[in-house]
Amino acid sequence: MPLCSTENSGEMPRVIRINDEQRLVKRLQEGDRSAAREFYSLYADSLAGVCARYITDEEDLKDVFQNALVHIFSHITDFEYRGEGSLQAWVTKVVVNESLKFLRAKEKYEELPLDYVATDDLADDTSPLSDVPPDTILQMLNRLPIGYRTVLNLHIFEGKSHQEIARLLGIKKDSSASQFVRAKNLLLKMISKYNDDKSQRR
Repeated sequence: MPLCSTENSGEMPRVIRINDEQRLVKRLQEGDRSAAREFYSLYADSLAGVCARYITDEEDLKDVFQNALVHIFSHITDFEYRGEGSLQAWVTKVVVNESLKFLRAKEKYEELPLDYVATDDLADDTSPLSDVPPDTILQMLNRLPIGYRTVLNLHIFEGKSHQEIARLLGIKKDSSASQFVRAKNLLLKMISKYNDDKSQRR
């Protein structure tokens, strides 16, 4: 239901509309258990998908995703609503951070000089991505070496600069750039092969 403001006497009430997302945040911050169930039904699938881009092992994925949910619900009172989509952005950031925390504890990221790109990994950038189903793209991403996959996810999906990625992963900026190039080329090579195989099956 809209809320009305009459800050200035003599003026018509100003209607402030609260959208469903903002209302959900308020209920979560008030400890409404039904809001937690609603949150899970609305966001769990997309957040699990974000987590799956970073964590390939199913058991590890469950643990990381559970830790992310615990963080979200235990810190929801610290969240400040900043407009439509801000809740989605915040919870996605939490999932990414939990995934990176797990990977940093488990993996050692490979350092490569900027100019290191193997020629057999080069692929045609014109490979049509739209012809590949999303679940197949995820499978391809999961086949990339952990360092390449993490850098590609952070740069493409999270919009992080190579300087930000270097800080997050504890590597050099040049290494982030080189791993991104290598990851992109490996992924494009897999996409090209997928499309070639599909054409041959027709």
